[in-house]
Amino acid sequence: MRYSALRLLKEGLTGHRGWTPAWRDADPKAHYDVVIVGGGGHGLATAHYLATVYGVRRIAVLEKGWIGGGNVGRNTTIVRSNYLLDGNIPFYEFSMKLWEGLEQDLNYNAMVSQRGVLNLCHTDAQRDAYRRRGNAMRLHGVDAELLDADGVRALAPFLDFENARFPIKGGLLQRRGGTVRHDAVAWGYARSADRHGVDIVQNCEVTRFRIEGGRVTGVETTRGFVACGKVGVAVAGNSGRVMAMAGLRLPIESHVLQAFVSEGLKPVLPGVITFGAGHFYVSQSDKGGLVFGGDIDGYNSYAQRGNLPVVEDVAEGGMALMPLIGRARLLRMWGGVMDMSMDGSPIIDVTPVEGLCFNGGWCYGGFKATPASGYAFAHLLATGAPHPTATAYRLDRFRHGRMIDEKGAGAQPNLH
Repeated sequence: MRYSALRLLKEGLTGHRGWTPAWRDADPKAHYDVVIVGGGGHGLATAHYLATVYGVRRIAVLEKGWIGGGNVGRNTTIVRSNYLLDGNIPFYEFSMKLWEGLEQDLNYNAMVSQRGVLNLCHTDAQRDAYRRRGNAMRLHGVDAELLDADGVRALAPFLDFENARFPIKGGLLQRRGGTVRHDAVAWGYARSADRHGVDIVQNCEVTRFRIEGGRVTGVETTRGFVACGKVGVAVAGNSGRVMAMAGLRLPIESHVLQAFVSEGLKPVLPGVITFGAGHFYVSQSDKGGLVFGGDIDGYNSYAQRGNLPVVEDVAEGGMALMPLIGRARLLRMWGGVMDMSMDGSPIIDVTPVEGLCFNGGWCYGGFKATPASGYAFAHLLATGAPHPTATAYRLDRFRHGRMIDEKGAGAQPNLH
């Protein structure tokens, strides 16, 4: 079924009895050309682009839970391409361009809202760093504006500009950044993949890789053995556990990242705002809730929940930035499991096991990268070579010292 205004009108006049499920709840077949382990945003996007761009027809997405139950439904919905390093800017700008055409591509309302992303600066040195980053972005054709304090005040007069410790001196603005409805992204990619013949198999956990002669020949699952020509793994925070079943140890740690939403408020935030003197970022949802987050919890965990010290730290950042947030009541909180790489940048590459490819290590940047990640991973699975925008995301970069350290924090995952 193709969605349209005419279809919506027809269903409205007939009691909405003609809608069909967005995708089939398929049973696994005996053999596929490509099996994708992980039914999150990256796995579903990979299946979509494999089918629509690269013409692969026999594809299965195996998800141990339900579609939208992982990190793709547990994030703060921010999309942007305001990066500094050459290894990152082309990739995230490619993702931004895919976001801009996503709804037409999927025939699905993903609520893409380019309301702008503003990174605040609080010192002269930080303003110089933002000027450098903005120039790097513009050299790559990415939009960037350096604002002074008056420019920021015009956008967000409610901020605490005269804070004695953290005075706001300006900010770096990317107007094309913004937010996207996270679960709609999962549903839209799932629906499109299903329309192109992909089998989406829920409640199907992979328990072992079958490897013969150094090559993967299929996966053992809780619903039986599935043979295939290639396997692509995109399981976010569970990357270490899943790849260990293939005998591989990854340069990755798993940490919890908490996020929060307030009660619904009248419109107050013009877009996404990040605090430059601490790790705090905030936007406002279409329902009116303030959606915000901060640092990961400082210990390794696979739990989708966090502890109170991070709640306190995030609340302190919010109060330092915009004291009015102290009057809002917290509605709920949740956690996603982040696969934190050693340099804070992702991995999209083949592995020493022939036919087994890996996509992970996204740290905080997984959601915003969803379209480009899926496209690049589909390219890798279909051709065996990295996509031109993802050539820096090779697994061997840690061995050869070609790390992409966007934050300059070194090889310490919990600082990224």
